[in-house]
Amino acid sequence: MSAKLRDTIESESDLNPLDEAWLMAKPVPQETGLPMAVWITPNEGYPHDVWVKVSRLHGGRGRWSDAVSIAVRPQPHEVMPGTLPADDLRAVSDWIALNRAVIVDYWDGATLTEVMRRLQRLP
Repeated sequence: MSAKLRDTIESESDLNPLDEAWLMAKPVPQETGLPMAVWITPNEGYPHDVWVKVSRLHGGRGRWSDAVSIAVRPQPHEVMPGTLPADDLRAVSDWIALNRAVIVDYWDGATLTEVMRRLQRLP
């Protein structure tokens, strides 16, 4: 685990194997330009289309299990509306629009290394 990723969690002992797997696809605010962390994932047989998960906490902290699900297509929208403040949803929607092709490529099987190299930061 990189030092940057380690800094985004309270303690490595708080991680279970599922959290650790998601952490590896967790771009932090310094990488995204968002005030919070997001998680992106490949399709592991999920019955839904492309989603990202968004931390409710600013500063890069938070857990995947407590995050808000945002559908990527056709336009970014909350799976359960009303769970993110409007400003946060707007910022996440802008970031998804900027990175839609990369997020979909990861969902479809692109490597994490390739995806992290291609993700763009909000201006």
